[in-house]
Amino acid sequence: MFWAFLIASFILAVTPSPGVLYIVTRSLTQGRRFGLVSVAGVALGNLGNAVGASIGLAAVFAISAVAFTVVKYLGALYLVYLGVQAIRAPRPDAASSLPAPTSLARIFRDGFLVALLNPKTAVFFAAFLPQFMNAQTPAIVQSLTLGSIFVAIAAATDTAYALAAGALAPTLARARGARAAGRYLTGSCFIGLGIYTVARD
Repeated sequence: MFWAFLIASFILAVTPSPGVLYIVTRSLTQGRRFGLVSVAGVALGNLGNAVGASIGLAAVFAISAVAFTVVKYLGALYLVYLGVQAIRAPRPDAASSLPAPTSLARIFRDGFLVALLNPKTAVFFAAFLPQFMNAQTPAIVQSLTLGSIFVAIAAATDTAYALAAGALAPTLARARGARAAGRYLTGSCFIGLGIYTVARD
């Protein structure tokens, strides 16, 4: 049963999601270090959803359309806000091959909020984890344990995405017009993710 959980978790973790797209975008436009910090933020946000699911937050989202919708739109609005901020960011220094630097703490915070403000993640944990639980162990203990393992697997696959995208960042930055267009690429991706979050069933 545990091996089935690990395999299912890995398959789900490698599937592109808003968190993965956020990480890839940061890695491509700002480099590997920023991508890895984004991974840490997204992982903490996912862990928050796992804990929320364990204490019944997901059940509230499942039965309350209002609560689900409020958090869903807050997450979408935050993504759009990130996109607008990226587009309005100062032009990169002509001597630099990457976009203007951003605080690592801010990158971490953004990744955390992008993941945390996604109620579907909590609902996912509530629907997925019970399939691998048994009646002999307290439910909250199993839920927290399995949720933490899933977050760790997702963090590992997200790290692979960040490293791969980060390796391409210098080449992308040296391409003609890439530095000037980088902030528009970042902004468009985030705004698109916000719209996708709202539009997706």
